[in-house]
Amino acid sequence: MKEEVKKIIDQLRPTIQADGGDVELIEVDEKTGTVKLRLKGACTHCPMSEMTLQQGIGRVLKEKIPQVKEVIKV
Repeated sequence: MKEEVKKIIDQLRPTIQADGGDVELIEVDEKTGTVKLRLKGACTHCPMSEMTLQQGIGRVLKEKIPQVKEVIKV
């Protein structure tokens, strides 16, 4: 599952980087379906970062990988 998550994040990364940010995969817990991500760059203090994480990255991960149940910002 971790490799699938990495692949999707790599596909989304250019869009995030276009706005001056980036995303780093911290951990994938296959037992709980939890993915931990760190937003970097302009995303660090952006008021829209939680929306980017949940409605953008999280939504895509959950759609493409049914085992993903939760996406958490660290």
